[in-house]
Amino acid sequence: MSRDICVHTWPCSYYLELEKRWIPGKLSLTSLSLKFMTDKTGDTLVHFPLSSIIEIKKEASRFIFRSLTILEKDHVKHWFSALQPGRDAVFQVIEHFWRELLLSQPAAAMEASSSHVTKGQELTGLMACSQKRLEDAATVLHHQGEQLDSIASGLDKIECDLDVADRLLTELESPSWWPFSSKLWKMPSDTKPSLDSSMASSKALGKEGIVIRVPAVIFQRTDSHVKPGRLTVLVSGLEIHGSNSSLIHRFEKEDVDDIKVHTRYEISICQRFTGKPDIAFRLISAKMPEVIPILEVQFSKKIELLEDDLMLRSTRTASPEEKDYSVWHAVFLWPLTQHRTQKLAQKRAEKGRWYHLV
Repeated sequence: MSRDICVHTWPCSYYLELEKRWIPGKLSLTSLSLKFMTDKTGDTLVHFPLSSIIEIKKEASRFIFRSLTILEKDHVKHWFSALQPGRDAVFQVIEHFWRELLLSQPAAAMEASSSHVTKGQELTGLMACSQKRLEDAATVLHHQGEQLDSIASGLDKIECDLDVADRLLTELESPSWWPFSSKLWKMPSDTKPSLDSSMASSKALGKEGIVIRVPAVIFQRTDSHVKPGRLTVLVSGLEIHGSNSSLIHRFEKEDVDDIKVHTRYEISICQRFTGKPDIAFRLISAKMPEVIPILEVQFSKKIELLEDDLMLRSTRTASPEEKDYSVWHAVFLWPLTQHRTQKLAQKRAEKGRWYHLV
């Protein structure tokens, strides 16, 4: 269970069917399971894997209290209420990790347990394949659009050159005593700006290289203001999109002031301002372990990685889906890790000398 690391914990109440009462405690989500522990004794009342979940719903207990219900394969229904900071935020995070776990299940494991596969899981697999093909088609269409924009800018430049050549020929053919010949050299004021803008737009489109794109749960301003979406890491910056592919915010590479890695699955991105509120987002994703090594390379001077998390990542066993990144991580991030270790050791040595002098 090396991958079973705590993602988030929420205060809530659990309905105990045997005693017909609500018990206060904490609901903990890991990458593979859900667990509820009581506040008084610390006992674990409920602990089940995410793979055993059939349905997650938002309901109301007694038609008043906002609750979250989770149905397992053996038709055991769990009720959670008084969720903090809010039921919607907890629902979005749990549903995200449950969906990503279902979509990332290996084909061999699915075939081995084919007798237990439900129709819903088969439809989920078909939906994932369709989504992947649509994303590939969108990428191809995007590149074709860039090529068409480049062709259009080239045609505009050819047209501009032909216009200049026509004016030069007219000037050479006109007699020297013609008083309006000098005006033919003047070009319209809107020709050059339009050319410059088209070239600038084509250059801007050419720089947009997508490094990685992952689904995420997006927190903005407060913990209760949450929505599903995705995080896109570009060569030139970062983009945060909503569930309907609408752009929520774009961070240029030079605009990002700091990136904090809270856990392997949670980061926060901040752009600071003077005299007005900062722009900050907190993102939780099951695919975040694939994004963090890339952010360490692109934002090496702005990322803040917790020392405990560094030790956790160095000692844990790599999962099958993360093995593809191990070689890349060893080649590119080993010098960065060594540099941070040497810098930390140097600071501790200087502090020890200062205490010795005092």
